[in-house]
Amino acid sequence: MEATDKSGRPSATAYVNLALATIGFALTFWAWDLIAPLSSDFKDRLGLSSFQQSLLVAVPVLVGSLGRIPAGALTDRYGARLMFPLVSALTIVPVLLLIPARNSYAAMLAVGFLLGLGGTTFAIGVPLVNSWFPPAHRGFAIGVFGMGMGGVALSGYLTPRIAQRGAELPFYVVAAALAAYAVVAAVLLRDRPDRPVPTASLASRLGQAGRLRVTWELCALYAIGFGGIVAFGVYLPTYLKTWYELSPTDAGTKAAGFALLTVVFRPIGGWLSDRIHPALVTAAALGFVALWAVVQAFDPPLVPGGTLALLCMAAGLGTASGSIFALVAQVTPQPQVGSVTGIVGAAGGLGGFVPPLVMGAVFSAKGSYSIGFMLLSDLALAGCVYAYGRMRNIRPGGEGRPLSAQEGADAR
Repeated sequence: MEATDKSGRPSATAYVNLALATIGFALTFWAWDLIAPLSSDFKDRLGLSSFQQSLLVAVPVLVGSLGRIPAGALTDRYGARLMFPLVSALTIVPVLLLIPARNSYAAMLAVGFLLGLGGTTFAIGVPLVNSWFPPAHRGFAIGVFGMGMGGVALSGYLTPRIAQRGAELPFYVVAAALAAYAVVAAVLLRDRPDRPVPTASLASRLGQAGRLRVTWELCALYAIGFGGIVAFGVYLPTYLKTWYELSPTDAGTKAAGFALLTVVFRPIGGWLSDRIHPALVTAAALGFVALWAVVQAFDPPLVPGGTLALLCMAAGLGTASGSIFALVAQVTPQPQVGSVTGIVGAAGGLGGFVPPLVMGAVFSAKGSYSIGFMLLSDLALAGCVYAYGRMRNIRPGGEGRPLSAQEGADAR
């Protein structure tokens, strides 16, 4: 099995693995986001406060984010062919446990902790895709894989609709889909035969990745870009229902539209990064987000102002997420991609853990979400300035000096 054909383009096997990884990512993300579209129902049935509701949807985000660190390092060692079907199969357990846990807040928090496992597959898929695609095609390929974030859109749109036909039905549907995927992935998914397999211990490899300055710089940027996507994914239904008084179904539908747009723009961010330095793409995208976050902070009517602001933020965050991981692929040594991806992916997920809690707390205290959107604007603007001022001068290996002409060509 070759990664490229005679012309140097990705092989058919590379694209098969990309498709399988993207589908698996989408399904596990649907499972990871199962609680958020139904959180209003849980709030009403269990008598939760806004903060308790926010905590309920944020717990899987926290666990899934931190779990990416060992998941990425284990993928470097054992390969995605083992890790993808294994994690998909294990995620079935908390999905089904949501059924008996639905009538207890404490039980929901405990199961939500286990459900975080579904959020770790991002760190499994990136090193797989990165190994199968040559540098000139990696940005776009990783962007396509990132479209698996559409699992959040699937969850926002389908979960409440399936629940209307039976309160327990969404959990059975997702469990069945995960089981089917685990079988298919175990049969068809392939690691690149000549991929470098690290021999150092897990702790040693994570330590090496943690000593790269670029790892933490990418963490900060991804916490803003992907963290914003995750935060909107889990909290947007609540925001739309609370502030704009939409029904749970309408709020879920509009939140799914937001998530879908981030999915569409992620490969666009990767594609642009194959042609322009990814730091410049990141800076432009985050600056765009900062502008529209200020607009939304003034609480425009949902139609047309609020819808336009939210969709523009979705486009900017999706583009930034794609370009940041194009930068990861460009500057990280191949044997460490999984470890660095795990750490950076964890930062992105953690970036999505805090905002729902902040939004819930701010609304409980002030009766408004404006402060939250202004904070998003400030963070996005800071990321924009840093990406342009520092990251555009990065060279492979993470050192901070400008790329020479030859190095720039090699990086691409």
